[in-house]
Amino acid sequence: MDFELAEEHAMLKDLVARFVKDELMPLEPSVLARETVGEGLGIGAAEQARLDEVSRSLGLWGLDAPEDIGGADLPHVALVGVNEELGRTVTPYTLPPDSPNLRMLMATVTDRQRDAYLAPYVRGETISAIGISEPGAGADPAGMTSRAVRDGEDWVINGRKIWISRAAEADFTIVMAVSDKDKGARGGISAFLVDKGTSGFNVLRRIPMIGGAATYEVALEDCRVEGWKLLGTEGQGFAPMQLRLGTRRLEMAAWSIGMAGRALDMMCEFAPQRVTFGQPLSERGVIQGWVADAATRIHAARLMTYDCAWKLDQARDARLEISMIKAFATEMAWEVVDRAMQAFGAMGMTKELPLQLMAARLRTMRIYDGPTEVHTWVVARNLLGSKR
Repeated sequence: MDFELAEEHAMLKDLVARFVKDELMPLEPSVLARETVGEGLGIGAAEQARLDEVSRSLGLWGLDAPEDIGGADLPHVALVGVNEELGRTVTPYTLPPDSPNLRMLMATVTDRQRDAYLAPYVRGETISAIGISEPGAGADPAGMTSRAVRDGEDWVINGRKIWISRAAEADFTIVMAVSDKDKGARGGISAFLVDKGTSGFNVLRRIPMIGGAATYEVALEDCRVEGWKLLGTEGQGFAPMQLRLGTRRLEMAAWSIGMAGRALDMMCEFAPQRVTFGQPLSERGVIQGWVADAATRIHAARLMTYDCAWKLDQARDARLEISMIKAFATEMAWEVVDRAMQAFGAMGMTKELPLQLMAARLRTMRIYDGPTEVHTWVVARNLLGSKR
């Protein structure tokens, strides 16, 4: 059993680490300043353009996209290292294209959709969003009420979606809706490609979230979608949606490892310098315990995440492992960052350090894409043999 990354994947991880250190971390003061004055979590247009130019020149676009449309077709294992490094900074930047929606498109597109949606997405020409959650439905797809009804060759969608990232700026949104009410989540959910500006696709409001982030609520009111924009097979949208969710959960585990690693580094650098009551923090048993525990749990989370990624690359059923790493890694990082803030004392409570943005991001990640409690329930249900 080999626990080392392939040489080319290790080199990629190192390249991303340098990109994060040289390009993203220097922007953190401006990111923190914007968030502090209520301008949200983001970077300016000029900064975005420069980062796009640099990352593209380094060959960091389309890492897991198909080779025949300009991607590198890298496995999940390679992307774990990439996302761990990206998780170490609070500068919000995604290497185009965003992997979860990419994977869903790759698994479902027709030739026409490949040319119209997937190829431009891989080239970084478009932005995508996905509408899954609904008011009142939470993490339970069986509670989905948005309906898609055939009307001739078209589909007409009615319903409401919430907690959608990038809904206002996305060029297209993947909308999940019930196309067969009798079957519901078991063969009755379909996915649709809805373009920006489509009549009946109405962004109702921007929802400010903690840490300067934002999501959106969308209403679909007699939203007419051409028949060829049905994504995948009618009624079979649940499986590709789970593929998309599994990809994001794997990313979130890697990001969590990166954030926890950054917090641990900060704690290890600060503890020997901070003297209280005549003794450096690094010589106090509590701090030593926090450091050792953090290092141990980061190591465990990293091994779990690589194992899960490897199983996905081997086309094995890794649903249980996905739930395990989503719950374990986010909760681990939440506690490591919290302890780092505690170790920094009053300074840890300021908006001058990146720790507070990490904490806010992790707090939302413990809920997004399935709350910790749901994932632990899924693991227990499978182990106990319960199907309900």
